[in-house]
Amino acid sequence: MPEELIPNISGTSYCDDGFSGVRKSTRYDYIIKSHTGEDPSAYPDDACPPWYHGNAQIDNLQINVQATAPIFNGNLNGVASGNKVLPFDIPHVKQKGKRIRHIIAEGPEAGIYVRGKLKDTNVIELPEYWEGLVDPESITVSLTQIGYSQDLIVDRIEWGKNIIIRSGVGANINCYYEVWAARWINPMNHEEKLHVVYDGESPDDYPGDNQQFLIGGWDYDRRNTQWQPLDDQP
Repeated sequence: MPEELIPNISGTSYCDDGFSGVRKSTRYDYIIKSHTGEDPSAYPDDACPPWYHGNAQIDNLQINVQATAPIFNGNLNGVASGNKVLPFDIPHVKQKGKRIRHIIAEGPEAGIYVRGKLKDTNVIELPEYWEGLVDPESITVSLTQIGYSQDLIVDRIEWGKNIIIRSGVGANINCYYEVWAARWINPMNHEEKLHVVYDGESPDDYPGDNQQFLIGGWDYDRRNTQWQPLDDQP
């Protein structure tokens, strides 16, 4: 008969939150949720307090949930953050087997724009949702006349809602327009500004609210930048 298995009890318990050291599975599956099926009040008094998943990591994907907004760091069908730039990649609309990759525009403000064509009217109506979202003092307008010289002039901007255009030579207006504005960093606090250049060794040193931004150029897996300033290059 086989010998009876007698558990080796050390007399101590280990309750710290540590790496489990188990083997890696390559299957796609849900993260396990352990449950004894018993009344929680029956949990042994001398047992380690149970842990739950506040943060999770799957290879290079880190998931940190704060309040109701999840923040994803790591590789998620490409790099969600950790790049020098923020690209998006889409299939080519007309050429099978080809793709298009563009880089998101960058600048020292949270820029937002609308563009279009203006003909036989002199009023550009700005989107209704811009009210309260953008700083009306930051609105700029670019006009490109079509077909003939019109000497186009931005006459005035009314209440941040309408842009009035006029022709200096009295011509019928026919043009393309592009309107840019800066969004408030915090629509509830217009005093909050973007700190473009600041003292620090990591994004954690940013003097404002880091929760408002996707931080690019930062490798969260290694807690180090993927590039260095030119003076630090070997």
